[in-house]
Amino acid sequence: MRAMKGIAVQKLVSQMRPFSISTTTHAKTGILMLNMGGPSNLEEVGSFLHNLFMDRDIIQLPFQNILGPRIAKRRTPSIQEKYAEIGGGSPILKWTKIQGEMMCKKLDSLCPDSAPHKAYVGFRYANPLTEHTLEEMEKDNIERVVAFTQYPQYSCSTSGSSFNAIYNHYAERNEASRMKWSVIDRWGTNPLLVDAFVDLINKELETIDDKIRDDVIILFSAHSLPMKFVQRGDPYPAEVGATVQLIMSKLRHANPYRLVWQSKVGPLPWLEPATDKAIESYIKNGKKHFLLVPIAFTSDHIETLHELDIEYGKDLAMKLGVETYRRLPALNDHPIFIDALVDLVSSHLKHGPNVTGQLLSRCPMCTNETCGKAKHWFANVCK
Repeated sequence: MRAMKGIAVQKLVSQMRPFSISTTTHAKTGILMLNMGGPSNLEEVGSFLHNLFMDRDIIQLPFQNILGPRIAKRRTPSIQEKYAEIGGGSPILKWTKIQGEMMCKKLDSLCPDSAPHKAYVGFRYANPLTEHTLEEMEKDNIERVVAFTQYPQYSCSTSGSSFNAIYNHYAERNEASRMKWSVIDRWGTNPLLVDAFVDLINKELETIDDKIRDDVIILFSAHSLPMKFVQRGDPYPAEVGATVQLIMSKLRHANPYRLVWQSKVGPLPWLEPATDKAIESYIKNGKKHFLLVPIAFTSDHIETLHELDIEYGKDLAMKLGVETYRRLPALNDHPIFIDALVDLVSSHLKHGPNVTGQLLSRCPMCTNETCGKAKHWFANVCK
């Protein structure tokens, strides 16, 4: 795969534009859908990796201003190859647009006092960047903004990084935000989110021969996290585990299951067991039937379409002799999932709170000064 040539990263970043979902021009309430994002085409891979490796909330390197861009440049060709195998780019922006449109349509009916609602996308590392979208919302004269993380389970490295980016933008801005702020920071135990997973799992299990159905091991696969984050008190592992337990309780623990972790980067210790290593170990013990559930992702992107489908579902499964390998469809535009988004925002708009004490509380071993300043900022603007 040909790498990007002759295009400076800064030029790519400067070309990124904010992106709103709805076509409403005079919205009252803006729903800012926050996520990591992904490159929409092969040309954006370099800038995506550059932004990722420059974010000290998720990756901490010595001499980061030097090493970050070098690592991003070196990895760009191989990552471009992976995106080429799934169609040339990430579909995460497409799915976020669809989710936002469907959500706001229902919100306008359910919450007339805060209508009309307009959904905006704020990605951390890809177009549309959060800071550009914030300026668009200010120009649109949005009265109230709901910063709505699209990570159901909170981590300082994901949701926390997005909230820090919001704080950093206004800390560097010459004027304060004119919008009234509130935050939805975690929602991994939302009943409708759980119901959406249960519905998809039941439907997938029904397609498997009933002679082996009860033997299928459900592997809930979530993006891993460096152990140094866990050791300082990041709530992510516990919150992912809570989602899994609620799902399996509704399924009456009919199948064996485990929570496993994918997408480790670098040599340092991360959460384990790794998804691929877990599959290898089960095969050695005579287990050959698996259902992979992307439990921490709300739409398809490279972790589902390439890592789970190709690297594990095709290459690894063939190598190990896996007999049954199914990957649960991502939530995408599943109707119960859309109802979950609507339920979360409508309840938030009507009953609050504008910000939770959990968001304003730092991890017990946190040393990130930006994190502390961001929480103080949100405490003030969400009054």
